Amino acid sequence: MNVLVLGSGGREHTLAWKIAQSKKLNKLYIAPGNAGTAHVGENIAISETDFDKIKSFVLEKGINLVVVGPEAPLVQGIHDFFLNDEQIKNIPVVGPAKAGAELEGSKDFAKKFMARHNVPTAAYQTFTKDTLNKAYDFLETLNAPYVLKADGLAAGKGVLILDDINEAKNELAQMFEGKFGDAGAKVVIEEFLSGIELSVFVLTDGESYKLLPSAKDYKRIGEGDTGLNTGGMGAVSPVPFADDLFLSKVEERIVKPTVAGLKADNIPYKGFIFIGLMNVNGNPLVIEYNVRMGDPETEVVIPRIQSDFLDLLEGVGNKTLGEKEFELNPDYFTTVMMVSGGYPEAYKKGKEIINLDKVEDSIAFHAGTKIHDGNVVTNGGRVIAVTSSGKTIQEALDKSYKNANLLDFDKKYFRKDIGQDLL
Repeated sequence: MNVLVLGSGGREHTLAWKIAQSKKLNKLYIAPGNAGTAHVGENIAISETDFDKIKSFVLEKGINLVVVGPEAPLVQGIHDFFLNDEQIKNIPVVGPAKAGAELEGSKDFAKKFMARHNVPTAAYQTFTKDTLNKAYDFLETLNAPYVLKADGLAAGKGVLILDDINEAKNELAQMFEGKFGDAGAKVVIEEFLSGIELSVFVLTDGESYKLLPSAKDYKRIGEGDTGLNTGGMGAVSPVPFADDLFLSKVEERIVKPTVAGLKADNIPYKGFIFIGLMNVNGNPLVIEYNVRMGDPETEVVIPRIQSDFLDLLEGVGNKTLGEKEFELNPDYFTTVMMVSGGYPEAYKKGKEIINLDKVEDSIAFHAGTKIHDGNVVTNGGRVIAVTSSGKTIQEALDKSYKNANLLDFDKKYFRKDIGQDLL
């Protein structure tokens, strides 16, 4: 098979790295890719949202499967673009059509979907600029902290959790004035759920599904979960408190009604469903859906799959996923994200990364890197995810931290407390 992976981050490097191990693979391309993906396939200088160029490339190279990494092309309708074009409609795309991508593209849509299909989640209401005073009134009925979510995509930064009601009202007004651009034209306000957060990943062909490993990620920039939200500073899989009993509740109460709900609503769905959960006194409640794998959770979930990953993806593409089997590595996997100084606010790119060739007992998944004048340099806020495995969480963490200390670039930063809450 000739496979095209769309995207340029740590998630896409991990997916490409795993696909590259398949016996079914003939040629692997990544568009646009990064310095890491260049080692497992061929990078192609095409944006993941340039659908016309993607079509030309797919036809030219005889691509048999397209795997979409990030959310933007899905929300913009790349799957529909393929289905509506006579020349490429039979090339399978792993990633939902636009109607399914609304689960991530609109928080309000996702909340209404959950209510319709009895998927447990936090109480909420949705407001616009025209109903600002009603939104203020609703905030007054809630207890602190207050959760404000921009309805649309805001690069992982559109959720605010605030302890002070006046600050919440002020931030809400700013969201309606364009703080998150068009994403904040509608805002979902919901009750705060107190518990332990984790993510569960599902792969579905629209009929059957496979439950992939759970993971816990760490969103805040500072140790002790302090400071600004980021795209994710590290992750651990499996999650010790997500035992068989808890995961059976997740499957019965959330996964099955979600997959059945998509079908009932006539939303064809082929791809990943990322379910962000809160464990509230042993009961799972959904915080959010994403319509792709998480990042950096991908960097600990995908390496645990021991069987042929491309075989699973092919099953999604041709709706034979129910016939496929897969095996998991029972060990713990951890990843530590190395980021540019200043991230998630202003930071500089183009810093040379050294000692990549000296990494041992870990995999350095590239998130924001590129090759410049023959050197690997930083090209984003999140730069490298250092993934390791071990019989215990601590053993895996020791390997990840050893290599995070070894790898170097100007003003590098990483959290030193990933996974400590699970030990």
